[in-house]
Amino acid sequence: MSLPAVVRKDVKESIRSKSFLATTLLFVLVSGFWAAIQHVPRMASNSDVPTSTLALLNSMGQPMAFFVPLLGLAISYGAIVGERDSGSLKITLGLPNSRRDIVLGKFIGRCAVLSVAILSGYAVVAAFALATYESFAATEFALYTVLTVFYGLVYVAIGIGFSSVMTSQYTAFGGAVSLYAFFQLGWDLVMAVLQTITVGYVPPDSGAPPWLIVVHALNPTAAVGYAARAIIPTFDALMSYPVSASFYPPKWAGFAILAAWLVLSLGFGYLRFQSMEIM
Repeated sequence: MSLPAVVRKDVKESIRSKSFLATTLLFVLVSGFWAAIQHVPRMASNSDVPTSTLALLNSMGQPMAFFVPLLGLAISYGAIVGERDSGSLKITLGLPNSRRDIVLGKFIGRCAVLSVAILSGYAVVAAFALATYESFAATEFALYTVLTVFYGLVYVAIGIGFSSVMTSQYTAFGGAVSLYAFFQLGWDLVMAVLQTITVGYVPPDSGAPPWLIVVHALNPTAAVGYAARAIIPTFDALMSYPVSASFYPPKWAGFAILAAWLVLSLGFGYLRFQSMEIM
């Protein structure tokens, strides 16, 4: 058994699980729902991208920003610690597998599973758009789909890294829920507190200090917004920057921040997993 074998085993087990089928179906339904209630501000009417496509992508931002992280963490938080709880991890390590094979294999396998779920949902949305829109920007939609997959892989990496250091599946579940709440709600709360302490509840006319904007951008959810602006410039008119911002990080920085979360999460998880004693 080696890295490819670990990946194949993980993918087969995930595909056979009812949770994977339920996850895929749920994402398809959520994506279709948000696509059906599309909305685009008037300011984007002069864009080179068809207004209908902008409306679709604007609506798809909701399931991408909030639902994809939930899926990524849900399918990855127990990937390693679950096997540790059941005792199968010790058997797997007894075969010719290194701990690096386990971490990377689980990451690749769960990434494949999540990618299938996302692509299935977006395929349904694209079919709906092609059948009902007078014009459809397939290139922009494809780029947005790739960005969504990448965003999901970042949260899989965070979940795998987290699963690598947990000692039980119960604590891993609680931690995954806490991580999701922190990235989606807690980070904004911290930003609000920092802003109130440093510049006041209402930012001055000069705008918030650059360091505060950088802290905001470090959240993966904020970073994917910057990345979306990079691949579809018209989103500058659709997505708001931090209130009264005096400094705007480069749009490409969104990709760098997401990549850093992916690499550092896996690296931290592997280093901790490498030194842990498996009982």
